[in-house]
Amino acid sequence: MREDVLRVEGLSTRFFTGEGQVNAVENVSFDVREGEVFGIVGESGSGKSVTGLSLVDLVGSPGEITDGELWYRDAELADEVREEFPDVVDGEYVDLRGVPESVRTSLRGTSLSMIFQDPESSFNPSLTVGEQIAEAVEVQQRASSRPRSTRARTDGEEYSLGSLVLSFALPSRRYVSEESRERAIELLELVGIPDPVERADEYPHEYSGGMLQRAMIAQALAGEPDVLVADEPTTALDVTIQAQVLDLLSELQAETGMTILLITHNLGVIARMCDRVGVMYGGEIVERGTLEDVFRDNVHPYTEGLLGSVPDLESVGGSLDPVPGNVPSLLDHEMEDRCYFADRCPKAMEACLERPPDTRVEADGDHVVKCVLTDLEYGESPPLPDDHFETEGADASDGGSNESADASDKSASPDGGDSR
Repeated sequence: MREDVLRVEGLSTRFFTGEGQVNAVENVSFDVREGEVFGIVGESGSGKSVTGLSLVDLVGSPGEITDGELWYRDAELADEVREEFPDVVDGEYVDLRGVPESVRTSLRGTSLSMIFQDPESSFNPSLTVGEQIAEAVEVQQRASSRPRSTRARTDGEEYSLGSLVLSFALPSRRYVSEESRERAIELLELVGIPDPVERADEYPHEYSGGMLQRAMIAQALAGEPDVLVADEPTTALDVTIQAQVLDLLSELQAETGMTILLITHNLGVIARMCDRVGVMYGGEIVERGTLEDVFRDNVHPYTEGLLGSVPDLESVGGSLDPVPGNVPSLLDHEMEDRCYFADRCPKAMEACLERPPDTRVEADGDHVVKCVLTDLEYGESPPLPDDHFETEGADASDGGSNESADASDKSASPDGGDSR
């Protein structure tokens, strides 16, 4: 059994917007083992990308990680912070949520790195691709040459605005060294970019979509990370290029032994790439386990619905069976204290009107499900009528409807004048 490199426990991420609090990630727990590919799959809006951003501490305002622990296995880091922060160290594991932001920042790139969903918006259009990858290499080389404890104090002193101005006049004072530029070319070659020396001097708009995605992978590999978070790495690519990118990730994973957290909405990608998978819905992981657990022995009706939405290439004239309804809005005041999937579930019962806990299908197994069907057979609790949630919504809006009717009557009266 391979050791865990990441243990995510009770992670919650909120966005505080003008419309209200958005519960993008809700009490998510899972572990990722060394050298494996762990997949997170679900519909758009289920919280997958925010989970990935939370792991690498890149959630921007108005978002905030409000709860949870992120245990990362790094014996060297544990030794460095043990004396000052003993409560966040457990053997070789460090809870990254309990260490200073400067420490988390120092891990970004060298320990945890990310391939973003849209490479076209992630590259700076005014700099060459090679220059941007070389900058990533340079940053990691400079960081690795200093202890983590000194980086926050020296980063601003080592390269200031004055240093930038001086670099234009004196090539020897440029931030990016020649060694970093050469490494950038090596990385472009590693990810299969043809003519990498020439391509390094081209700008992002001169790259095709597939090449730009490869360049982003090269940039993510600049620090030789232990864990690579790949957020929809094949989005907006044609089928042939998707296959090439997935093959590339598989080859890199086999060569380097790095761990990959793969985020996608494509079950075919999950089946092809992953060792284990977590199914996400409404900001929660509702089912997780091995591929066999999720694809063949699934329990949660949402997992079954996702699989039913995939075309069957072996049958002729078959029809898809999509999941009815839409994903919830994730606004806190609109999320009821029940199973979030109940209003779309064909097996909804009265027991689903309460929050289901995470339950192991087998006591000593990896298969964990957030659904009452783990312990109950359908029908053991009274099934909900088909119109239960429609009736519930109508009842909740009665008061507002009456008030609207009263207001309308008043505006139509002679005293109220014309409502237009």
